Amino acid sequence: MHSNYILVRLVGFMGLARCLERQIPLSGSSQVHIPSLGFGTWNIDKSNASEVVSTAIQTGYRHIDCAAAYGNQKEVGRGIADGLKKAGIERYDLWVTSKLWNDHHKPDQVEIALEETLSELDLGYVDLYLMHWPVASTDHGNVIDYVDTWHALGDIPRHKARNIGISNFSPDQVHRLSRESEIKPAVHQFELHPYLQQVEWVNWHKKHDIKVTAYSPLGGTNPTYGPDGSKDPPWLLENPTILQVAEKRGCTSAQVALAWGIGRGTSVIPKSSRVEHMTEDFDALKCELQEEDFQTIAAISRHYVKRYNNPSDDWGVNLYDGLEGLSV
Repeated sequence: MHSNYILVRLVGFMGLARCLERQIPLSGSSQVHIPSLGFGTWNIDKSNASEVVSTAIQTGYRHIDCAAAYGNQKEVGRGIADGLKKAGIERYDLWVTSKLWNDHHKPDQVEIALEETLSELDLGYVDLYLMHWPVASTDHGNVIDYVDTWHALGDIPRHKARNIGISNFSPDQVHRLSRESEIKPAVHQFELHPYLQQVEWVNWHKKHDIKVTAYSPLGGTNPTYGPDGSKDPPWLLENPTILQVAEKRGCTSAQVALAWGIGRGTSVIPKSSRVEHMTEDFDALKCELQEEDFQTIAAISRHYVKRYNNPSDDWGVNLYDGLEGLSV
């Protein structure tokens, strides 16, 4: 069995020291020390991805989330190199996550896919390598068992991928992995925000010592979700409850949503190509919510439950069985 040990030092400039100190490892008994605030690269255009990622690192982000499917890893890699240099930090100061795409689920293609990712990023290793979806894309459809793919991930040398994990799995799929593999996912990445709180699912991961990373932590703001992202339910950052908490705590609505995610013990990976939003999001580390705020935000789920990312129909598969936010 491979261990999931990884040590990540968090070192920053004096001016950023206070914020960076708050990027403490997530709680839990495992040795997976993933910074609680990350920077996502989904839908960041290749034309400015390098500059954006470099700026994120200089701003203080020490967790970069990327994926082969995003089509911008070469540019992200250049941004990482430039950001490390300009921020005066080393590779071990940065946590980098990438993901295996559906077209490389065949076991003998898994390490090849990782090698391609490392080449694109121009890195010797990633801190975390996730199976992006429990779905294989082949000429014959979804015919490769995700458990076989997981076993192949487990065979990857740890000097190439320090930790392995999953993304977008249902409870039954995670339970099956635990029955049929000795290797437990270090991290599970899935959609989480105040419109999709999934309290029981998050707590299950805590109980079983699997870290959770929340993508789309600001709800439907990603352009992939189209106009539906801001109409039904109302745009999360304009939700009256979120605005109320923001005013009370002297934060912006985005900072409240991110601080809520961090306060639940998950890492969050917002993304933005605009420096002012990038800085605003990073300052979520200074937004201090109280227990009453978490109770107030919890009540949102009585009115709105919305899952924005669900390609089930497009792919002809059932995803997220047993979880919240599925259309009836």
